[in-house]
Amino acid sequence: MFVTGLVLAAEGSPGLGVPKQLLSYQGETLLGASLDTARNCGFDQLIVTLGAASEQVRERVDLDGARVVESPHADTGSSSIVPALDALDRRTDGLVVMLGDQPGVTSAAVWSLVAEVATPVGVSRYDNGRGHPCFFMREMFGRLRALRRDQDIWNLIDDGPAPVTDVDAIGNVPLRIETWDDYQSLVAQYEPGGAPAVPAPAVHANRSRLHRRRRHREGTGH
Repeated sequence: MFVTGLVLAAEGSPGLGVPKQLLSYQGETLLGASLDTARNCGFDQLIVTLGAASEQVRERVDLDGARVVESPHADTGSSSIVPALDALDRRTDGLVVMLGDQPGVTSAAVWSLVAEVATPVGVSRYDNGRGHPCFFMREMFGRLRALRRDQDIWNLIDDGPAPVTDVDAIGNVPLRIETWDDYQSLVAQYEPGGAPAVPAPAVHANRSRLHRRRRHREGTGH
């Protein structure tokens, strides 16, 4: 099965005063850490969406191995998933949706989701509820194109017409960054001793190449 990973990173952060994608995290940036996880998943194709801060992000974040899709209107509520669908490889059987401001998601959660989903839609089920990553089979791409906002994928998951597979994930839903308090909580959780709540400097990360998905999964229907 050919699987594309989509990292949503076009959302603005007006309440923070700086692009949240560039906040310092574990020696690099918030988006850089999320992309590292996505690369470790070994997707057959990796896409990242960027919004109004695209130029700054391109200067500071290692985007190696990812196809960038510009979504400048995401700050006004438009879906960045819709333009990303135009960049899908024609061979794509399924799409994994991740968030660029949620570095606590693990590659193990993604692998479990892809391996265990048995319906057109799959979602990670944490101890305190559903969360990303989410999975959509090709038959759902038409409905994804009808989204007005990225958040509307939850309408497809929670109330949509297609059956949904809930796949167990460890712990609570990983924290995503929408406020300074969220960021400070993330820093405290993953970086004991704290860190300055400022944009990260230019990143010179190792430019790891995408690992190919393990071929024994092909032909399993998962």
